[in-house]
Amino acid sequence: MSQNTLYDKVWEKHKVTELPNGQDQLFIGLHLIHEVTSPQAFAMLEERGIDVAFPERNYATTDHIAPTEAEKRNRPLADDEAENMLSALERNVTDNGITFFGFESGQQGITHVVAPELGLSQPGMTVACGDSHTATHGAFGSIGVGVGTSQIRDILATGCIAADKQKVRRINVEGSLGEGVYAKDIILKIIQELGVDGGVGHVYEYGGPAIEELDMEGRLAICNMSIEGGARAGYINPDDTTYEYLKGREYVPDGDEFEERKEYWESIKSDEDAEYDDVVTINMDDVDPLVTWGINPGQVIEVSEPIPEPDSFEARSDQEAAERALEHMDLEPGDSMLGYDVDVAFLGTCTNGRVSDFEVAAKILENNTIADDVRALAVPGSETVRKECEARGIDETFIEAGFQWRRAGCSMCLAMNEDSLEGDEVCASSSNRNFIGRQGSKEGRTVLMSPAMVAAAAVEGEVTDARRFFEDDVQTVSATDVEEVAD
Repeated sequence: MSQNTLYDKVWEKHKVTELPNGQDQLFIGLHLIHEVTSPQAFAMLEERGIDVAFPERNYATTDHIAPTEAEKRNRPLADDEAENMLSALERNVTDNGITFFGFESGQQGITHVVAPELGLSQPGMTVACGDSHTATHGAFGSIGVGVGTSQIRDILATGCIAADKQKVRRINVEGSLGEGVYAKDIILKIIQELGVDGGVGHVYEYGGPAIEELDMEGRLAICNMSIEGGARAGYINPDDTTYEYLKGREYVPDGDEFEERKEYWESIKSDEDAEYDDVVTINMDDVDPLVTWGINPGQVIEVSEPIPEPDSFEARSDQEAAERALEHMDLEPGDSMLGYDVDVAFLGTCTNGRVSDFEVAAKILENNTIADDVRALAVPGSETVRKECEARGIDETFIEAGFQWRRAGCSMCLAMNEDSLEGDEVCASSSNRNFIGRQGSKEGRTVLMSPAMVAAAAVEGEVTDARRFFEDDVQTVSATDVEEVAD
């Protein structure tokens, strides 16, 4: 088993005891709550007459069902089920003295965007939420895990969960990112190499030059999709980039107390001689932007690569999955994703809904308009992100290009509000999952890509190499190039 990694240190500091069934009782330092998975947990406590143990360690927002059109946020919400969930959350947080970032707070948004930008997520923490993408918070050097309703109940009642310690895989990401290649491409490349089940039983520790060069928003995108690679969590050791990001944020102490915290944060970093259960190296030199071609995030290729033959996969289950994907996506082996028609462009989510994501997309949209037959949504990850983008004029660039500029929420990532694909529409999406039906239509088709690639696809009306919108000296890939590789 691993020794002296950040994961080992944080686990031991939060381990309360070993339970009779062999699991550890793990204290949760930060519990994030939203409207979908929490009502049943609160009801269980109410039935038993149990109070929330640590209300000050719990923070709530509404994100999954949040309407992103401003005029549809009036209460009661038009969707009765959504209104019931939101009303239950409001009642539960009020009754239990829990801080709530609702529509009127000015800080509402996606859980995994709100907590980092407020400084709630900090190094050395254990973070839990009833959402699989809680791994996002590992970007700060914390251990973030998604939990189910019964575990939400346990955290509310005791501040703890029963958990199994995982193995630790170190992923060294070597090289540097070329122009037009981003953090989203790194994590898609990792999933391409290791598979959607490659991380089962593990947490991922990301490191190496390409990771160290990323800003915090890029690191958040990397850790966010750890779960898509099968890992229980993913994290990055804290460094000066982490500390500079945290300084001055609402829930981060300043002055001497900040320096004291920093000493602790430094102490929980993986030791130089830490032992890992596994070490993998991924090289990002000369890697082109990536896009998915199938129905899971592991069915992904660089834009310079042809779609693989099903029989190129070793396992029969992977071959069958590829065959299903090709049928659903209406593709053939050897095809290029370049030129694949796009009906919808969606920019947002807890993966890529931050200011820097909208900045890079805006550079492509500047002086361009989206294709006539494309429906395009820009949905900031939080109201804070929205207001910052608007202060910089980024929203105007999107609107002038033909995008709908929306309010904060999960939106078309999982289509629990009115933002949904229709029929067999193809969506160029900055989200994290391309499962069948994920974006609201069982016939809909999702192509995952970076924000820059989404913007480029919106303009062209088809999957295109976004780098052609940059400087003339940046090498791009055409469909013809891919056909030559396939031949």
